[in-house]
Amino acid sequence: MTTETATDLFEAHRPVLLGVAYRMLGRVADAEDVVQEAWLRWSGSDRGDVREPRGYLVRITTRLAIDRLRQIKSRGETYVGPWLPEPYVTDFGDTVPDTAERAVLADSVSLAVLVVMESLSPLERAVFVLREAFGFPYADIAAMLDRGEAAVRQLAGRARKHVEERRPRYEVDPAQRRDLTERFLAAAGEGDLEGLMALLAPDVRLVGDSGGKARAPLRVLDTADKVGRFLVGAAQKGVPDFSVRFLELNGGPAVLVLSGDKPDSVFQLDVADGQVQAVYIVRNPDKLRSLAAG
Repeated sequence: MTTETATDLFEAHRPVLLGVAYRMLGRVADAEDVVQEAWLRWSGSDRGDVREPRGYLVRITTRLAIDRLRQIKSRGETYVGPWLPEPYVTDFGDTVPDTAERAVLADSVSLAVLVVMESLSPLERAVFVLREAFGFPYADIAAMLDRGEAAVRQLAGRARKHVEERRPRYEVDPAQRRDLTERFLAAAGEGDLEGLMALLAPDVRLVGDSGGKARAPLRVLDTADKVGRFLVGAAQKGVPDFSVRFLELNGGPAVLVLSGDKPDSVFQLDVADGQVQAVYIVRNPDKLRSLAAG
């Protein structure tokens, strides 16, 4: 296999590798580091016996991501306020033409699911991602992780049960989410509390991630009255020279708020029954760097 062929093969599989690494780590920079390390190992290895490059590369990436997760957990990192994954651009484009497959990939990278996955062990998380998001057979996952197939099936069952019990049930219709997002943004921007209250479910939750580096609630807000009043108050304080952009993040429509040309925050909504069920706000500047670069 020539160097050019090896490079082309790796680049062809890069989106899958990045998708696996991000779902396991919840951080774009960490995922990119893992994929870069996978490239170094791939380019420096004897590839003569590699019959299935995709599986081989996913195996390397998964093991590196597990190592990174274990390092993070062993350091006992603390985080100021609620934690959300770093926003991740997920414009699948023509790479995933199948509607059902797109829905599975979008759901597996949603903020709600990734937050639940944070409580899985590194191995459980790896098995869940490989099986539920990318559909790898149990035998292949077992080979990737050097585990018996029976053990992998047990890990998969435990992880699936954990996620299903704790994940919120939201609709994923992008058109409805986009419509509610636009109406939500208009009401919040105008300080229209009554208009906001009409959009919010009574038990709506607002999760703000600032990492202690920007202004955001340090606890989850959990009623329509609290969420509505917070949003109106935030809108009144305003963002200097602000503008907004709609884009697809974590499998659904989102709003990027810019201050000048610098990302200030990301808003994303989960909706069901025609109402906003959850509001996610990411303001930690460290988590907005990849959007600034883009």
